[in-house]
Amino acid sequence: MNDKKKILVIGGSAAGPKSAAKARRLDENADITIIQKAPDLSMASCGYPYYVGGVFDDRNMLLCTPTGVVRDPKFYLNAKGIVAKTETEATKIDRKAKTLTVKNLKTGAEEVLPYDRLIITAGSVPRKIPVPGADLDGITTLQSMKDADYLRKIRDEKKIQKAVVIGGGLIGIETCEALQLAGIEITVVEMLPQLLTFLDWELAKLVENHVKSKGANVITDNGVAEFLGENGKLTGVKLQNGTELPCELAVVAIGVNPNTALAKDAGLLLGATGGILVNEYMQTSDTDIYAAGDCVESLNIITGKKVHAPYGDLANLQGRVAGENAAAGNSVTFPGTIQTGICKVFDFAAGSTGLSEKAARTAGYTDIETVINASPDKPGFMTGLLLVTKIVVERKTGKILGVQCVGPGDVSKQLAIWAMAIRGKLTVEDMINADLPYAPPFSLAVDHSIAGAHIIQNKLKGRMKGISCADVKKKLDAGEKPFILDTRGPDEFELMRLGIGEHLIPLGALRSRLNELPEDKSAEIICFCKISLRGYEAARVLEGRGWTNVKVMEGGVMAWPFPREK
Repeated sequence: MNDKKKILVIGGSAAGPKSAAKARRLDENADITIIQKAPDLSMASCGYPYYVGGVFDDRNMLLCTPTGVVRDPKFYLNAKGIVAKTETEATKIDRKAKTLTVKNLKTGAEEVLPYDRLIITAGSVPRKIPVPGADLDGITTLQSMKDADYLRKIRDEKKIQKAVVIGGGLIGIETCEALQLAGIEITVVEMLPQLLTFLDWELAKLVENHVKSKGANVITDNGVAEFLGENGKLTGVKLQNGTELPCELAVVAIGVNPNTALAKDAGLLLGATGGILVNEYMQTSDTDIYAAGDCVESLNIITGKKVHAPYGDLANLQGRVAGENAAAGNSVTFPGTIQTGICKVFDFAAGSTGLSEKAARTAGYTDIETVINASPDKPGFMTGLLLVTKIVVERKTGKILGVQCVGPGDVSKQLAIWAMAIRGKLTVEDMINADLPYAPPFSLAVDHSIAGAHIIQNKLKGRMKGISCADVKKKLDAGEKPFILDTRGPDEFELMRLGIGEHLIPLGALRSRLNELPEDKSAEIICFCKISLRGYEAARVLEGRGWTNVKVMEGGVMAWPFPREK
């Protein structure tokens, strides 16, 4: 009698191989088989844009271990004792018989495989645009190795002059950079009012400005009405406002949907987001079937609501949990996600962890406070680079709900700090004295993250009345005329200024020039400088001298997302 546990894994990208490898480490005697529809295994799909962009040229680097061994079926069999059937499609799950029907895509032969535990890691499918011309040659996604090979070939051949990237999310922005670096003229089209919707508008606008500064065109608030073509080949994209963009390539990057067809046909329950419903053990509505990765829905730890979070790191973490529980019984859990993400934007980075202000309000948080902090990641004498960070907290408790960060500085470090703060349920008061590593090559003496906590503490305690750049612009556009005080030096003012009617009074001269300010002590005064540190100090001076309606424009000149005079 063969009493070896039979574990089948559907999907060979991220979560599947991770779950199979974890199951093997816990049960050396189990029969473990991976069923993979594509020809490749363990693809580093988040690396596709960088392969397309020429950051590296060896395709196998997307498939290999850290020591350079390609993860092919031979590797899985020899190194891990796992059978990997590539170019093989799972077609039917029979839950009653506990069998999986698979089809060899090269021969057409079908096979029925028994299982004791089944792990579904079927991934996601790219969303399509249901408009005329969607089947023209020259339209692609960047979802698979096949897509990456196609775009890399286009890059290497250097025959295409113009391309349109449809979608301003993570993949869209990374694809924009990859193709722009190949010398292709790029236009990014986003149907929503901004790029990177995990950011609030004012930070997303800074990213958009940076993308444009690199030569790419960006069109927001506009969608695709039709793909134009001749003789079956793409020649352009027509937008909903009638604009026609000539191009020979269109990359559709408007998001993904969980791949749940097989699970649905088997009668497994799906969640509200459309992903497979799983519990904390990554177990589906069938106790012998687990699921992980892009095909499942996850719990948002902050809101308690279910979300679809198709991130490569989460797929690996979930796969590890599913593999351990499938092999050894339910002993470990996946608690959920706070949806931390980051992307490279040329020599910028942009990312977030937790909730944006917009997401927090949508989730029902009404009593919140926010702050924008613009400052370098390390001292100027160590070539410090700018970071612009927005922090969202619950006003009553000081609980940190979310943080966004953009800029050429070390965005990843900041997000890592704040992600752990959110997971640890820390408050602003916990963060103001955080004991972080400091030396000039790595950080300011008061790290950017701690400085952000200090600023929002000042707001929570009523020591600073902040106003965002966006709200300043709204006031000016509405015809309001606050007294706008620029506290920088004359040289800085001549080098760069907003041109919004600001009055230049350097901070060092402010106490001797108070007569230049409005006589009415209740008049609205908005102070700023390059990053608004001097703006805050000026506000404290003015409040100490009796002015009662003084605000600080958060982030100063460096966070101003609108056109400047110079």
